[in-house]
Amino acid sequence: MFTGIVEELGKVAERSGSRLRFSSHKVLEGSEIGSSIAVNGCCLTVVELDQNSWMTDVSDETFSRTNLGALVVGDVVNLERPMVLGDRLGGHLVLGHVDAVGEVVAPVPNLVVRIPHDLMHLIVEKGSVTVDGISLTAFDLKTDTFSVAVIPHTTEVTTLGVRKVGDKVNIEMDMMAKHIARMSSSAITAQGTKSKKWWRR
Repeated sequence: MFTGIVEELGKVAERSGSRLRFSSHKVLEGSEIGSSIAVNGCCLTVVELDQNSWMTDVSDETFSRTNLGALVVGDVVNLERPMVLGDRLGGHLVLGHVDAVGEVVAPVPNLVVRIPHDLMHLIVEKGSVTVDGISLTAFDLKTDTFSVAVIPHTTEVTTLGVRKVGDKVNIEMDMMAKHIARMSSSAITAQGTKSKKWWRR
């Protein structure tokens, strides 16, 4: 579980087949083989590490469903270690499971991101959404876009400072919204089934 508060900007140090190595410092503190680290909002497992870098295996499924497949050596990435139970929750609850890849329509400071239309119902005005692992507040919701007012600090310490129009970004919808939508859908389906049984009597 993460919070969407980026701890460090790392860099892609090596790419070899399905393996990626990232140079970093802060997120290595307390990390060991088997630890989780979120990269652009995607939860990955540490399989090797030294004092200045760590390596992870990335499945074809993850490459195809995130922007990690487009990474090249030298690219910067957002890094975050899992939250510790009892810590302050600075952002919102983030699973590190990417729901879709969005597209930057307008860059910071007035960021606009396009996402699949069928996910827009999971965003509410002034609600939380995760973009490349960053907990952000969405507003000005359209048919398939939302806006974010990005402050200078966030621009400086995350990848949003280098994102251009057309760039792909990882999107994770709010976990609570997804659960509520799922339960509501199941309840409606169940109610419909009961109604059909009643009419058959």
